[in-house]
Order: sequence, then structure tokens, then C-alpha cells
Amino acid sequence: MAKIISVVNQKGGVGKTTTAVNLGAYLAFLGKKVLLVDIDPQANATSGIGIDHKELPHGIYEALIGKEPVFKVVKRTIQDGFKIVPSTLSLAGAGIELVDMDQREYRLKNILEEVRNEYYYIIIDGPPSLGLLTVNSLVAADEVLIPIQSEYYALEGLSQLLETVNLVQTHLKPELSVMGAVITMFDKRNKLSTQVMNELYEHFPNKVFRTVIPRSVRLAEAPSFGRSILHYEPKSKGGKAYERLAKELIDLEVNNEVASNPYKINF
Repeated sequence: MAKIISVVNQKGGVGKTTTAVNLGAYLAFLGKKVLLVDIDPQANATSGIGIDHKELPHGIYEALIGKEPVFKVVKRTIQDGFKIVPSTLSLAGAGIELVDMDQREYRLKNILEEVRNEYYYIIIDGPPSLGLLTVNSLVAADEVLIPIQSEYYALEGLSQLLETVNLVQTHLKPELSVMGAVITMFDKRNKLSTQVMNELYEHFPNKVFRTVIPRSVRLAEAPSFGRSILHYEPKSKGGKAYERLAKELIDLEVNNEVASNPYKINF
């Protein structure tokens, strides 16, 4: 049965979709069958792996409202073992439509149960908000992975997100847990980046991944070619970082905690 990981941050531009796509690609590269679920109306994960969401007749929206079974909207990617439930333009109004539906917070969870036995990991790329779609992505997940840009407002945004996670744990899914945070867009030449990183390790011991994702031109370029960094520039710093992150995540199943020592960071 797949472990379901929701990649969440209500703040945009922190590397959320980049992390979901590239982590999924490298987990598949390491031999794990992966399903990426794009539940962001912007559909960046869908286009980022080479699927034109404007040309799709069905996607995650139709599965959420019960119009199509989820297995019928799953699409292959260019990589073996890596598939996606794409987002389409129809998803833009889903946050409003879901309000009056039965079990509105559980819609994503229920449809993913239909395909859960077919994968080792299911990774959900949620929207940059704390609305109903994000709540669905949290309720559907076993664990939460939080990408955090190493900037001044990172800790404030993280605290707000953790409050939402606590509410979901209290009222909707008690077994939901936080896998950890991964620092993204890190520039080691910037003193503020290093300061924020150290504060994260201090305030959230055992909940910050040792692997740090650097700021990278290649990572930014890859989606415009419809490729993960694995298929665009795997030898780049960004490619090597996401490979390390995937290996570290797999190791979590053995060790059950992420690094707490800021002096053992992998760049």
C-alpha cells in the first residue's frame, strides 16, 4: 500500500511543485513506483513533466466530483514507474463546488484509495493556499512534506501551516504526521539563508531534511522543456540534490527521523 505524501506550503514560489515533480522522478528512478497527483489549479506539475493540460479531456477534477474513476485519468510520463493524475482548467472552480458536496474534505482520500495498492509512493502537489483543496490533500496524506525557502518570512509561514496541520489532525485525520521540511532555493553565499536554515534546525529538531536544495538555473529551466531535472540536467547541482533527497526520504522508513544536525548538511 502506497505511502501518501502531501507536498504543501501556502506560500507560492517556494519550490513546492519543483520538489513534488523532481522528488517523484528520482523515487521512480530508484525503483519505486510513483503516482504524482496534481491538485493545483495552476497545473504546473502537469505541464512541468510535458503534458499539455489544455488538451486533456479529463483530470483530477472529474475524479473529485465523481464523473470519472481516478484510474481513467492517470497518465503516463516519459519515465517508467512514474505516472500522474493531471490537473486541468476545470479544477479552478472546484474549491467552490466542493463546499456543498458530501464528505467534501475526504474526496481526494476516497479516490486515491482506489489506486493505492498499485504504487509505492503517491505524491500530492497541492495549491499555494490553505483552502479546501489543500485540506483535501492533507486528509488524503499519511505525511506532510514542507518545502521552505530560506528567507526571512519562512518561519512565520511554517508556523501558520503547522497550525492548519494541527486542525486537520484534531478534526479530520488524527494519524496525519509531518514528515519534515526541506530547505529550497538555498544560496550559501547569502548570510540570511544560512541564518534561516540554522533557525529551522533549532526550532524544529528532527524535522528538517539534511539535504538542501540549492538555487539553480537548471531547476528553473527544466519545466519549460516539460522535463524533470532528472531528464533535463541530472548532473547539475539541483539534480544531484533531488537524488539525495529521494534517498534520504527512503532511508526515513528505516530511521524514522530526519537530520537535526545543521553541520551535516548535503549540498
